[in-house]
This record gives sequence, structure tokens and C-alpha cells, in this order.
Amino acid sequence: MDVREIKAIDIHTHIDHGTRHDSPNEEKPYYTAFPDRLIEMEKAANIEYLFASTFSSVLSDEDVEEENEYMFRTARENEIFYQWVVIDPRNDATFRQADRMLETDKCVGIKLHPICHKYAIADYADKLFGFSSERKAVVLIHPEDRPVYLVPFADKYPETTFIAAHLGGKSWGEAIKAAKHKNLYADTSGIASSFNQIVEYTVEKAGSERILFGTDTYAPGFQRGRIEYALISDEDKQNILRDNALRLFGGKLKKQNVS
Repeated sequence: MDVREIKAIDIHTHIDHGTRHDSPNEEKPYYTAFPDRLIEMEKAANIEYLFASTFSSVLSDEDVEEENEYMFRTARENEIFYQWVVIDPRNDATFRQADRMLETDKCVGIKLHPICHKYAIADYADKLFGFSSERKAVVLIHPEDRPVYLVPFADKYPETTFIAAHLGGKSWGEAIKAAKHKNLYADTSGIASSFNQIVEYTVEKAGSERILFGTDTYAPGFQRGRIEYALISDEDKQNILRDNALRLFGGKLKKQNVS
């Protein structure tokens, strides 16, 4: 197997489009993810599909509804994009949006960012995961703490699939192993995946079957290289870069004739 030929699926990234809560600023004009440029970068890294929410929808709770609609349109207009619909548990309109968007082929699940939105998952768990469980939805969470805190929720709500974003310590592997329904995953997005041996350690301790590839807009080529050159088997690399996403999101991706 030539791992360079694996068409990766980036299950966690974000896009900019010039709104007030976008990530770029005068100090970091280079930290941008406008759709056309992001597509160029991801294609250069042999990444076939991007699962995204907007920066603005996760960095602030002020414009979540508008940002969800923008991402919904962007995903429908661009074959490469799929949408994470962002829910703020204090905003019932975002639940109504999610109910509508999750019915479409281009919305892969629910995104929660309790840190930037300034709430605690535990305070809204029944509301959030009761909703996701009724729809058998995937929920991508920016963890508030070591991801083992998500295990009781995963055990209570087996119809929801949980993804703890930003693999960055031993707790991610511990959480994967501890979830009794095998419904808790990790993704490799973010700068922490560059920690020496973190990918290798997690694969050794928890296997590769519930680790998903993501970039979080930290240079797709760099992020792919972290997996491509990891000291793990080619089968593990295939799982992380592509196959686990196909197994988890296959119902949506098959609409695009992806295999």
C-alpha cells in the first residue's frame, strides 16, 4: 500500500467568509480558511472531502443561526464540503435548524463548542443528547476537560456517536476504551496531534478503529503528514485517514458514490 494515494477525509475543519467573528485578525492575517483557498490546500494534501463549520459559528454564540445557514448553503454548492450544524443548547432555533439540516445528505452531524459558547455540557446533556439520540446523530465536541468526562454520556446515550476533538493526551485513548457501547471516537485535528508519540501511543492503547483524521485548519499537509509518517501500520493509517470516516458517515458519503 502506498499511503500517499489514500484519499483522506477531513472530518473536522472550519471556514472563514469575512464575518465579524472569523479567526483572522491584523496580528494573524495568514491564519485564514476562505473556502477557495482551503479547497486548494486540502486537494494538495490528497484530501477528498471536508466536514466543516464556520469559525464564526464556534468562536461566538452571537451569530450561530446565520452561520449555520451559510455553511448549509456552502455544503450544497460545493461537492467537497459537508456540514457540521452547530447547536447552542440555550438557543432553541439552533435545534430546529439541526432537525432540518440533519435530514439532508450534506449535513454529517452536530458540532458543540461549550468553551467558546460558555456553557457546560453537563448542564444541558439530556436536552442535547436526547435530541441527538432520537436522530441517531454524530456529535463532535470540543472537550471542556480530559475526554473521559464524556464516557458517562456516551454510556447513557448509546444511539449517539460522540467524537472528542483534538487528540492531545492519554485521556482520549482512555475514553475510547472505556465507552461500553463503542460509540466514542477521537479526532486528530489541531496542533496537539504533533506531540511526540501521541498518535502512536493512542493507537497502541486503544486501536485505530475509532480515531478520525481532522485538520482544524492547521495546515492540511502538515496534519496529513503526521499520520502518513506515524510509526503505525499502513492499515492503521488507512483507518485514520479514510476508512473509519467511511464506516461512520457512509450513509451520507454513499450519496456521492464514495467507496
